[in-house]
Amino acid sequence: MKTFWLDRDHDRYEELVASAPNAFAYSLGDIAPVTFACTAWTFATPPILDPGYVRWHRRVLSATCARNPFDGGLTARVELVSPLPAELTTTRAWWRDRGWRGWPELFGQFVQPTDRDLSRYPHLRTTLLIEAPLPLEGLPETPDADAAPQDVVAAAARAVTVLVRDLSDLVGPVLQQLDPDRAVT
Repeated sequence: MKTFWLDRDHDRYEELVASAPNAFAYSLGDIAPVTFACTAWTFATPPILDPGYVRWHRRVLSATCARNPFDGGLTARVELVSPLPAELTTTRAWWRDRGWRGWPELFGQFVQPTDRDLSRYPHLRTTLLIEAPLPLEGLPETPDADAAPQDVVAAAARAVTVLVRDLSDLVGPVLQQLDPDRAVT
């Protein structure tokens, strides 16, 4: 199942990184690759780059990476669209003819309901939140403060590639369980 992937046909990422050297300045020369990788991820995803260099499954609402303040490790935070919990599907008595709506879809993508929809109908939109450590293996070393711009761009692209792989490994099995009939390879 495709979970996270790079949109190589729509790659404005390297140009964006090259045009914003100050965004990476505070992480250059860091002994750990975490802050640099998190910055690279931020530049590859909406809202910084929209549509993103990193694309994801239709159930993924957001995917962020952050440095864990406890140990300095890399923590992923992924929010997924979820079906209603089983406890809410055994009976619809709680709906009481109110016209409850779930997640709206537009061209197969889950979207937020419009203000108009919210003014007319109650909505119950369930999500799952995955927060998990990611391995540091494979992440490039953080470039030095005096690194050439093309070296920063290359390291950022490599970091994003590794994060896409690791997030796919982490989130893919969950999405497979939520959407077994929509498996895409």
